Amino acid sequence: MKTRMLLNEVETEGYKVMLGFEKYLATTSITPIHKELIKLRASQINGCAFCLDMHSKDARKFGETEQRIYTLSAWRDTPFFSEEEKAILALTEEVTLISGHVSDKTYDAAVVLLGEKYIAQVILLIIAINAWNRIAITTGLMPK
Repeated sequence: MKTRMLLNEVETEGYKVMLGFEKYLATTSITPIHKELIKLRASQINGCAFCLDMHSKDARKFGETEQRIYTLSAWRDTPFFSEEEKAILALTEEVTLISGHVSDKTYDAAVVLLGEKYIAQVILLIIAINAWNRIAITTGLMPK
């Protein structure tokens, strides 16, 4: 695959809007590890090599372990993730694969464990990483 375009150079104003969304997300109460787990799991599902490369490096900077990064795609079958993380990962998967809708069970479990405000912020982050994945995949961004 080759890079098709650099969206930030071709559509500067639209790209600035995305960066503004990221700037807001940086102010939320979502923990750095939760942010990176969300970004990694959505990027795994979407097959975004650029984002997987970026966010696995970022996760390590925040103290994420190699073991959890390597087993993230099979999180249900490991003892490595907390109940809160499992709720976030389940929500991330269902929002990313939205054609199957988000079940009441998944949504309600997440809200019970983390609260409505936190989950509202998580939903916005999931939406953002899915948008970034689509930008990176469509324009052919390559890991560096």
